[in-house]
Amino acid sequence: MNITLAQAEAAIAAAKIKALEIDTKMDISVVDAGSNLVAFARMDGAWIGSVDISFKKAKTAAWFTMDTAALSPLIQPGQSLYNIEHSNGGLITFPGGVIIKNEAGEVIGAIGVSGSLVENDHAVAVAGAKAVK
Repeated sequence: MNITLAQAEAAIAAAKIKALEIDTKMDISVVDAGSNLVAFARMDGAWIGSVDISFKKAKTAAWFTMDTAALSPLIQPGQSLYNIEHSNGGLITFPGGVIIKNEAGEVIGAIGVSGSLVENDHAVAVAGAKAVK
């Protein structure tokens, strides 16, 4: 099962609302379970450099079926996944990528958000993921 376009658009809409609430501009990517892009939005004035970062955060979360915030401690020097971000054509392992699950608890995709502090990116991504029904 993969995320539908309607679900991806709902995630982006909720993420944009959260971004406006915290007064930031974001690039937002939604991918299916195989990390294929389903939907993307770049808020007016969002950094162009964050377009690729948002996609890579979503891709990383989907491929490893975990939020990128959960990966962050595992990629530090001396940890088991140190340097993993250099694999798969480049991954992003800091907060802002959040998996999206269906009602059965299966991962159907992920949302990646970039454009602010990673704490804000993560909050916006969580808001988007929670909007998927």
